[in-house]
Amino acid sequence: MQQFKLAAEAIQNADALIITSGAGMGVDSGLPDFRGNTGFWKEYPAISHLGISFSEMANPRWFEERPKLAWAFYGHRFNLYNQTIPHKGFNILLESGEKKQFDYFVFTSNVDGQFQKAGYSDEQIEEVHGSINHMQCSVPCTSEIWEAEDLNIIIDKELFEAQEPLPRCPKCGAVARPNILMFGDWSWLSQRSGQQSYNFDKLIKELKQNAAKPVIIEMGAGGAVPTVRMKSERLAQEFNTELIRINPRDFHTPGYVKGIEIPEESLSGIEKIMSYMNE
Repeated sequence: MQQFKLAAEAIQNADALIITSGAGMGVDSGLPDFRGNTGFWKEYPAISHLGISFSEMANPRWFEERPKLAWAFYGHRFNLYNQTIPHKGFNILLESGEKKQFDYFVFTSNVDGQFQKAGYSDEQIEEVHGSINHMQCSVPCTSEIWEAEDLNIIIDKELFEAQEPLPRCPKCGAVARPNILMFGDWSWLSQRSGQQSYNFDKLIKELKQNAAKPVIIEMGAGGAVPTVRMKSERLAQEFNTELIRINPRDFHTPGYVKGIEIPEESLSGIEKIMSYMNE
């Protein structure tokens, strides 16, 4: 099809690969799609009985009010993400990006650490909403962020509660929490994501100084929380370059960017584009 060929040409002609990604990127790896409460409650039936929505559950107040419930939710996600193997689409894009003169960079709203797991450099990823693989104090009593090493969360699935001992802050002993930006979150420590943003800005400046042309490849970024989509569109405008938007539902691009619309899941979209490479 014409759009796959156009996307392949745009990638071949680019000096750098900028990969932007939302939750849909992980669906092909077997990760759940929390699109609306129906999908969320299907994954967490115990929460459906409580009538708590995803946005209500993803709130830091639970670490104070009901820490066992909070850690049942985030502990389950931590365990799930750490058991998941990234699909081969991650590797295909990594190989393509590493061949570029100015390499690649990833901008993602995902907190699952799948890009690092697939071999992408931590220095070339911006996790704009933080990471489930990093922890902070829930108070917070300190600005320290630490890696979630040897984290073992055992969950009572019937009660949907995490069993003691819960993760604790090594400084003050309060309940620890993932270093993730949640809804209504005034306690999130943003310096790790801030450093990642600095790294991204540094690449953008380097590309401009060298009159280099990137291509933007966006996958699985819906319109409900449009952080990734807005970033993709702004970058495409800034560099007057192609935005390849891969999404089975929200694949449309605005008229003010050079949009290439791919109405596919992430993996199949990547594979079909790459089948036209070097033809």
